Amino acid sequence: MSARKGFGLWTLTFLVVANMVGAGVFTTSGFTLASLGSPHLVIAAWAVGGVIAFAGAVGYGQLVRVMPESGGEYLFLSRAAHPLVGFVAGWVSLMAGFTGAIAFAATALESYAMPSNVRPDWLPVNAVAIAAVVVGALFHGVKPRAGAAFQNTAVALKLAMLVGFLVVAVVMAPVGQWEGKSTEAVSGATSLVVAFAGSLVWISLSYSGFNAAVYIAEEARDPKQTVPKSLILGTVIVLALYLLLNAVFVCAPPGDVVAGKADVAAAAAQWIGGSSLALFVRVIISAALFTSVSSMMMAAPRVYKKMADDGMLPRSLGAGGEAPRVAVAVQAGLAVLFILVSSIQGLLSYLGLTLSLCAACSVACLFLPSVRRRSLMHATNLLPLLYVVCTLGAAAIMTYGEPRQLIATALTFIVGALAYLVATRKGRRGRP
Repeated sequence: MSARKGFGLWTLTFLVVANMVGAGVFTTSGFTLASLGSPHLVIAAWAVGGVIAFAGAVGYGQLVRVMPESGGEYLFLSRAAHPLVGFVAGWVSLMAGFTGAIAFAATALESYAMPSNVRPDWLPVNAVAIAAVVVGALFHGVKPRAGAAFQNTAVALKLAMLVGFLVVAVVMAPVGQWEGKSTEAVSGATSLVVAFAGSLVWISLSYSGFNAAVYIAEEARDPKQTVPKSLILGTVIVLALYLLLNAVFVCAPPGDVVAGKADVAAAAAQWIGGSSLALFVRVIISAALFTSVSSMMMAAPRVYKKMADDGMLPRSLGAGGEAPRVAVAVQAGLAVLFILVSSIQGLLSYLGLTLSLCAACSVACLFLPSVRRRSLMHATNLLPLLYVVCTLGAAAIMTYGEPRQLIATALTFIVGALAYLVATRKGRRGRP
């Protein structure tokens, strides 16, 4: 795809938005409210999470200006640190990040779009989830331009529906009548800090995806300019949207209506406008999850293509002409397999930890001599440093509460390292 005909700013921005706005924002705040006890602290946690994501977007934008190619964490870590580290990052994306996230979003889509009480007897379980993956693969593997146009339209409609929900919610439940303001906060400074930090771990998962445009940087129009702008613009849009949505979710209804509820969006909508508004929210969530599936089917295969071009994966994954069709097909097959055999919800903490560590390591590349163009104390390094520190801090809190997650992540890295050794040994044997 030539630079003149590459993906433009709004296509990349919508890709970022689609990756970020998924199931997390519609489920997390019920548990966060139960943990923190105050809707105002919930909103504060979402704001802090958004600032961290913004700092990460700035860091990734700086990396793209130095390395304006597709591949994401694999590319950055391979070029700036070591091919082994990059391969492990790509391995995490292949085996956990994209595949698990696609399968989770598709499975959640089915639960919202086709709940068990309305599912026809003739429709098999997982059929809707698999269909969503297949449709996303067809759009982005057969006709990438048509897929991009569809992606833009779908995301625009999703944002319009979310704004429509906000307007209806405020009209039906004016701010002065909101009942969630009376909820009390957690007692004790130490308990509050621990609860707030723990809530940030889950909220950070809802902001993951702010870096989506870097995975297709080579196919962007003027990537050094459009990709960084799209990361920042998409993150700001989502931050504003998340704050408004969560204000309605946790501040409008009484705390006991939504606290601890996985379907916090539907519970809030039910309290505000009854079953009709709850149904509308269910439709919005289904649309949001489908665009998440579609956007990841657009971004993920580019990582595998880059790895194939570097000889780290079979060359066939780089084939396909205008789009890496073989890689798209492989990603779709892996996602379908995960849907059929895995419990995706049980993997969320593991996925969040492994991906956040990869992201923090990638942004940390800005401080390496091979990438750094200015002094470590230069103002441009402050936001990337903030992202690295906060992300690693959140990971430490997660592993403190669930040390078994660290074991699973370490095993993933070890297997990736072993796979790298196998791939490089085969590569050396194949040379003349």
